[in-house]
Amino acid sequence: MKEVWDLYDAKGNKTGYTLVRGRPIPEGCYHLVVSVWIINNRGEYLLSQRHPDKPYPLRWECTGGAVLSGEDSLGGALREVNEELGIILNPKDGKRISRICREQTRDLYDVWVFYNDVDISDITL
Repeated sequence: MKEVWDLYDAKGNKTGYTLVRGRPIPEGCYHLVVSVWIINNRGEYLLSQRHPDKPYPLRWECTGGAVLSGEDSLGGALREVNEELGIILNPKDGKRISRICREQTRDLYDVWVFYNDVDISDITL
């Protein structure tokens, strides 16, 4: 199944257009990307290691990815964490702490923080 993104202007307003992943993003348009920082009660951050066949192979990162068409930023963050780590986060525990409009990658990059005492033995990658 093709991944479809909503397109936004630089201020984060939906343009009404969508784009299939892999196609060039039109001038003046951006897609929404999230990064999720999960912090436990000891102040430790949960990181995952990238797949060896992806760009930046085997590097450590916070979970995240592209927000799909029809999702908002929070919904995309929750879905990405569930898909990548098997963790279901409570949306009430999340706070968006940053949004950056990145010209080079043509995206609006949202950073979310969740305080959650996840037991790493419960994680399914």
